[in-house]
Amino acid sequence: MSSRIVWIFVVFLAIAALFVARLVYLQVIVADDYTEEARSARTVEIPITPKRGTIYDRNGMVLAASVDATTVCCNPREVEDAKATAAAIAEILGGKADDYLEPLTRPDTSFAYIKRKADVDEAKTLREKELAGVYFVADTKRVYPNGSVAGQIVGLVDIDGKGQTGLEAYYDDILGGKEGKIVYEQGATGIIISGTMVTEEAVPGDDITISIDIDMQQKVEKAVSAMAENMKAKSGQSVIVDAATGEILACASTPLLDPTNTEEIADHAPESQCITRAFEPGSIFKSVAMLAALEDGSVKPADSFFCPNILPADEYYVSDAHERADETMTATSILVRSSNVGISLIAKRMGFDKLNDAIARYGLDSTLTGVDYPGESAGYLLDFDQWSRIQGYNISFGQGISETPIQMARFYGAIANDGLAITPHFLIERGDGGDVTWEQRQIVSNKTALSQLIEMLELVVEEGTGVGAQIPGYTVAGKTGTAEYVKEGEEEKGYLTDHYNNSFIGFLPKSDSKLVCFVGASEVPSETATTEVFQDIMSFAIERYNINAVQE
Repeated sequence: MSSRIVWIFVVFLAIAALFVARLVYLQVIVADDYTEEARSARTVEIPITPKRGTIYDRNGMVLAASVDATTVCCNPREVEDAKATAAAIAEILGGKADDYLEPLTRPDTSFAYIKRKADVDEAKTLREKELAGVYFVADTKRVYPNGSVAGQIVGLVDIDGKGQTGLEAYYDDILGGKEGKIVYEQGATGIIISGTMVTEEAVPGDDITISIDIDMQQKVEKAVSAMAENMKAKSGQSVIVDAATGEILACASTPLLDPTNTEEIADHAPESQCITRAFEPGSIFKSVAMLAALEDGSVKPADSFFCPNILPADEYYVSDAHERADETMTATSILVRSSNVGISLIAKRMGFDKLNDAIARYGLDSTLTGVDYPGESAGYLLDFDQWSRIQGYNISFGQGISETPIQMARFYGAIANDGLAITPHFLIERGDGGDVTWEQRQIVSNKTALSQLIEMLELVVEEGTGVGAQIPGYTVAGKTGTAEYVKEGEEEKGYLTDHYNNSFIGFLPKSDSKLVCFVGASEVPSETATTEVFQDIMSFAIERYNINAVQE
């Protein structure tokens, strides 16, 4: 009997220990977790979107701003007559009554949005109806006073006010501010407990000022849109950079983006292809090879080269864009006439290894410029140990290598700016007082080589392939480009021979301005020049910025 009692007592103690352990677990170990679960079950949080900072152009024009709005929401458990409520809402906010029935009758929830970022006056009228279960939260919405002008640069935000594309995304940490919230407790039936509502105010974002000039931007957008249509191009692009500061005054590519109408957005419209899409630059890259050879001292402007009409290379050959007889050309005439054979021979004399080194030094390998815009492409350059002779030739005249227009603008900007390359950028001032500085790098120190190249580029426009870029009363230095390209998605890789990427890039060397302008047309079914578009844009810039010719 005593043994049986002992066992009963042991079992009793074990059961009691389990109960005690369970109580300790519930009341001590996980008490905070259960308390939080209980609190979460009876509380509802409604986010408050902060007012985003304003984006200004360089002259103080508003490009993007946040204005007051009202978000209309509901507690479906408090709605007394869903159909009548939906009809009353539709009468004020527009649309059909059926559009509002779903949130008003949503089961198992005490919160649902009816319409986010509604017009303030409309929401005020709706509030006066005192509809049971319908609530109103102060909100903001983004507006873009200039429509599609600079839309690609400024970008888009989502319904929550978060930056999605363009500078809205890149500088979201500055513009976005800090989200607030409304917190209230509800009873078992989902009814708000009176006196429990607490509001944590949102912190507004800070403003930024960017380098874009809205009038210059509008001119560029019209010019590239007309160019793309006239040339039947897949896309037109242009970018204008002040080489003295790195500031981007205008940047556009078609199709354009209208942030006020986002129902249908064309492919690539939300991005500036001058920054995000690399292309084979063709002959505008010949200035890279020429400058490298002039810097190296292996070539002088008056040096003569025998240029056959066809230059063998491995099992391939190089020829000029247009048929010609064998002839002797100077280094200057090679650039002026844009000879593929001639620039290949210059690269060969210098050495492909030195060309590769120069490309890297100029920041034209797979190096990002650092421009403050999302999705910058790094371009492409084959590793030097994989170069063959034909690849060395091709790269010297801009085939088999990829660059973005912004990379080429930075390089030509350094030519215009005594060899100093400054990171191209949009931001020039931030409202939070943060530092705004950009990298400056001397990529060319040989001033004689720079002067020689500029003289060559002036002759390109005076008497060579770039005569269409001439501006009366001003000296223009620049280079044309016509590049074949590989069709995307083709099973058999190879260059198309009837479509081209056409471009021109130039500046005004004998003036008080260091603006550099790139104009490009992608996948054009002809060799149509873009020089006239450059001439149109730069003539506008001359008048707008009162650019004066300077006699040396």
